[in-house]
Amino acid sequence: MAKKKPLKFKESVGIDIGTHSVKLVHLKRLHDGFKLLNYEIKPTVPEGVEYIPSDLRKDRYVPIIAEMLRSLRINPKKINHLVSAVGGDQVSIKQIKTIFLPDDELESALFFEAKKHLAISGGEMVLDFQVLSLEEKTNNMNVLLVATTKEHLRDHTNILQNAGLTPHFVDAEALAVANSFALNAYAEEGVYIILNLGAHRTTMVIYGQNTKFFARDIDMGGYNFTKDIMKARDLTWAEAEKFKFEYGMQAPSQESNTVSLSTLDISDKPTEESIALEVKRSLRYYVKEAGNSDFRKILLTGGTAKLKGLKEYLEENVNIPCEIYDPFYNLEMPEKFKEKRDPQLSLALGLAMRTE
Repeated sequence: MAKKKPLKFKESVGIDIGTHSVKLVHLKRLHDGFKLLNYEIKPTVPEGVEYIPSDLRKDRYVPIIAEMLRSLRINPKKINHLVSAVGGDQVSIKQIKTIFLPDDELESALFFEAKKHLAISGGEMVLDFQVLSLEEKTNNMNVLLVATTKEHLRDHTNILQNAGLTPHFVDAEALAVANSFALNAYAEEGVYIILNLGAHRTTMVIYGQNTKFFARDIDMGGYNFTKDIMKARDLTWAEAEKFKFEYGMQAPSQESNTVSLSTLDISDKPTEESIALEVKRSLRYYVKEAGNSDFRKILLTGGTAKLKGLKEYLEENVNIPCEIYDPFYNLEMPEKFKEKRDPQLSLALGLAMRTE
């Protein structure tokens, strides 16, 4: 929990089990960083098939993960540092301030403190924490609390075990996203907003070296963009997916040959507008809570980060510089991967780079 000796390892595996795809990275630990050995991204839903997220079976992951391990020639029994992640509604993260407590009292006290701040019932809670800093003047501690449910954690570890893996560390998705940035990029002073845009959920992380940590989920992602296109253009799922990857938000107008930034021109709010509104709402809350508005940049990660026009739309509507994050920024890598720096690998890389 609070105090752990760093685990010594030569290689590590990070695995991001997403709703729509599994991302797995294999790293070698160097003296002052990491080298990418290999990676693979494998969809869990057949291409061109429309699906209902709530109907997707959990057991679909097991054969996919097992096949990825075979494809990458990774022996599950020889992995001595495996890190995976849980996320979604059943994971809560909160930075709190509390009075100083010695180590032997801290864990039990924080369990009761967590029940005040995290939306998970005490009997079902699995809690972890990290002491971030101690304020000398007030003798208060800044502590990051992370909690999930026993059932959610059990379901996750069962997937790994059924694929032949032995779970070592299970992180929270938001923390892994922050680690990918903190451990593998050069950041100036200030506050950075990271949006990990997945298929069904966008994880928003606000991170700075000397400021309050914040994370929340926005229940929209690439799936919603495809549904927008289907509705606006009367296309099938397969047609809308193809249209999305070809044009993104920079689609030819249906009335003329001009370019329209938004793919949805109806009374409903398009997905990009809804995401932008949620981001602005969260930033207002953060400024009120943390007293810091030194926002330097929005960094887009995840599979939907590559959606054409999204970066420009968010930059214009949130009024903060925006870029697609390169999670390989400070990573040694073979020449064959130089042109395959996919932003959707940031979470898996953040997991694999966790050292303790």
